[in-house]
Amino acid sequence: MQAFHIRPGGNATSLVLADAPRRPLGPNAVRVRIHAAGLNYRDLMLAWGQYPVGHDGPVIPLADGAGEVIETGAAVTRFKAGDRVVNTYFPDWIDGAASPANTAASPGASIDGVLAEEAVFHEAALAVIPEHLDWAEAATLSCAGITAWNALFVAGRLKPGGTALMLGTGGVSVWALQLAKAAGARTVITSSDDGKLARTRQLGAGDTINYRTTPEWQDEVQRRTGGADVVVEVGGHGTLQRSIAASRMGGHIAVIGGVSGFSSDLNLLPLIAGAKRLSGIFVGSRTMFDDLLRFVALHRLRPVVDQAFAFGDAPAAYARLEGGGHFGKIVVDVSRR
Repeated sequence: MQAFHIRPGGNATSLVLADAPRRPLGPNAVRVRIHAAGLNYRDLMLAWGQYPVGHDGPVIPLADGAGEVIETGAAVTRFKAGDRVVNTYFPDWIDGAASPANTAASPGASIDGVLAEEAVFHEAALAVIPEHLDWAEAATLSCAGITAWNALFVAGRLKPGGTALMLGTGGVSVWALQLAKAAGARTVITSSDDGKLARTRQLGAGDTINYRTTPEWQDEVQRRTGGADVVVEVGGHGTLQRSIAASRMGGHIAVIGGVSGFSSDLNLLPLIAGAKRLSGIFVGSRTMFDDLLRFVALHRLRPVVDQAFAFGDAPAAYARLEGGGHFGKIVVDVSRR
């Protein structure tokens, strides 16, 4: 089979397409023909050498794969040939709390990922794709979908009628907007692009704020809503203090990413005096994934795919993500050459 490989720290220019050996199939393993693979900010971090993987050798990148079961091990009971499946981000984190052990392995980082014609998974690391989703849409679920679900409803404990604030219009933020809206929450989203804000209103955003024309956007969130119950914080250094200020007393700030950097001189007083919760969101478990998939199927949600690149154009997909102009998720259509 063919697969892309990347060297951690080698930048996207180190992406190489080459023949790769087929992995043997153990008794509980499932071989999947990959049809689409989704990119995440983590994939840029790995390319830049900023993501800890424990090795410096080449790896097949990308964690989010959607495809068709083509072969199963002798002891597999959950899937059969022809099933449409998507893999979870942490194959060893099935349920319960995160631990160093169950989050050690992740496709496209510490182990080979899905930017390949085929991939092999333990059956416990797969789930059935909701029937209304196509391959590209399904490839947005594993990282961004689970992360948004965890931030809003598991760590964030968002309830119908509550207020969710999303920063920017990347994959996690747009997924969170769609999930929060479907759950009956009030939604607020920020962007520096009025065109993107108009698109979020088409997806159901109740309030939109341009953070360039309204630099004190946290005050505007407070003025309009009285403070967010959950903030989906993806900015890091440049936005964290404002996200805390934008939340209500007792609110939750779900820290997901650090687009503007991961270091921060944090003023703790607003956090303490506001009895607010600050937590890191490290994607989520397969149980969370199963809950997300049931919710997506029930509400027939269709995630936003910014652009699907042909398999051979994977380097261009990385460039699109690095450029930051995307709206929603960037996907590689592995079945298209």
